[in-house]
Amino acid sequence: MSDAKRHTPVRSETLPTPIGPYSPGVRFGELVFVSGQGATVPGTGELVGPDVESQTEQVFKNIASILEAAGSSLDHILRCGVFLADMRDFPQMNAVYERMMAGNKAARTTVQVAALPLHGLLVEIDAIAYVPS
Repeated sequence: MSDAKRHTPVRSETLPTPIGPYSPGVRFGELVFVSGQGATVPGTGELVGPDVESQTEQVFKNIASILEAAGSSLDHILRCGVFLADMRDFPQMNAVYERMMAGNKAARTTVQVAALPLHGLLVEIDAIAYVPS
């Protein structure tokens, strides 16, 4: 067995900057693992809007840019994890989720969490996708 890495970080100038020592995404073979994304604007780090709808849309824009840099897209997501600061925001988040996923019925888990890593952040989403051949 080789010691060579079999996974590679996803890199691009247009990706959101992680707030910790991790990659926004990692490609392993034909799979892409996207780290939990918040509603920050790449380049500025500014948190989008005070509402879960605008934040969910920005989260999906961030996920889409990571997937694109890895050769994939939202259409190829297999699984998402959704983390809400308040489960009462579920219907609003879910409506944006459905629109942004455009018919892709990926497996999903949605949970309420005690806190998210950025003040004012209402939703965070991670994903696993594949790179089509």
